[in-house]
Amino acid sequence: MRAPSPASAALATFRRHPLHFACLATLGLSACGGSDSLTPLPTLDGNAPLVVAHRGASGYLPEETLEAYTKAIDLGADVIEPDLISTKDGVLIARHDPNLAYSTDVASHPEFAARKKTTQVDGETQTGWFASDFTLAEIKTLGGISTDAERPQQYNGLYKIVTFQEIIDLAKAKAKETGRSIAVYPETKNPTYHRDLGLPLEDTLIGLINLAGWNSKDAPIYVQSFEPSSLKYLRAKGLKTKLIQLIDADDVDFKTGALTYAAPYDKPYDWFKAGDTRLFSAMVTPAGLAEIKTYADGIGPWKRYIVTVKGTLDASGNVKDINGDGKINDADTTSQPATTLIADAHKAGLFVHPYTFRNEQRRLASDYKGDPKNEYLAFYRLGVDGLFSDFTDTAIAARTAYLKEMGR
Repeated sequence: MRAPSPASAALATFRRHPLHFACLATLGLSACGGSDSLTPLPTLDGNAPLVVAHRGASGYLPEETLEAYTKAIDLGADVIEPDLISTKDGVLIARHDPNLAYSTDVASHPEFAARKKTTQVDGETQTGWFASDFTLAEIKTLGGISTDAERPQQYNGLYKIVTFQEIIDLAKAKAKETGRSIAVYPETKNPTYHRDLGLPLEDTLIGLINLAGWNSKDAPIYVQSFEPSSLKYLRAKGLKTKLIQLIDADDVDFKTGALTYAAPYDKPYDWFKAGDTRLFSAMVTPAGLAEIKTYADGIGPWKRYIVTVKGTLDASGNVKDINGDGKINDADTTSQPATTLIADAHKAGLFVHPYTFRNEQRRLASDYKGDPKNEYLAFYRLGVDGLFSDFTDTAIAARTAYLKEMGR
């Protein structure tokens, strides 16, 4: 066969990697001239930041359902993110919590009323129905519900719980349909809890990744966990995919802007079980980042580790309700100068994917002027390598504006 012309070769490359080659000149010529023709992006690899659909299009549809993931892909997501927990019969399903009361209509199923119980999850006492007491067949009779009262409720109960295998199949089918890479970003959720139940997540996860043909660093998959031991186990058992250490905190003290730490959001649960007294904050120090680099490829910090927020205090030292809605939340705060976390992580060779970006006004600092795109732009400009969003379309629109701003 004839070798492809430079123009057709350039077009083929562009179709495979549209974000990386947005500067293509007319196809009859060459791709963008010299190395100084583009403003370099401040990401670790110089590529455009990824948009990760957090639990699917969870701002619009009940989270972690096939419909939510499909909508996120149709809105342009690069990556779809499921949290993985186990059923009684050892099947990995997409739910954020082992407690099904939080995100399913299990409470309206009288046939399961007797399974309601009180137990401990990562040291926290919870009452509800737990996935480990249900077979997959039983869980398939449940419907997902919105976990946020301010989001659409009319879809509650309509969409079923999906397995991780079904999510892999969806990503592959949509990649073939759209001609673009659709990656998945599973989290081993409460791995110590599951291990203690005799339902460990990791080996099953590795098996599914191997079956998908995705056990390599360049495969369209990222594996994340809050527990270092889960990531270390995965690596030791031969998982070669990109691994991400998640970094949490409890809240922000609006009076000072300082992050607060309270169980179970103060430290990884495996650290607690091992008697390790460090907090999550130890992970964002240069020493902590160097430690993470020994077993992972990136970090997924709560976004407040990068840009925290602080309220305005009144004469009594209390945070002012600056929008007068009778509530104190992020809308009554102002963004503070960014920390050095992105630069520090990049220096350690780690990419940075903060979470979670949302559109609701109560979740936006006042200086974003009610426009969620302004928050995305602030983080894109700081050099994040990707971010988790409940609203894929907003994240994509902001990224498009950012790339245009950067001459891309």
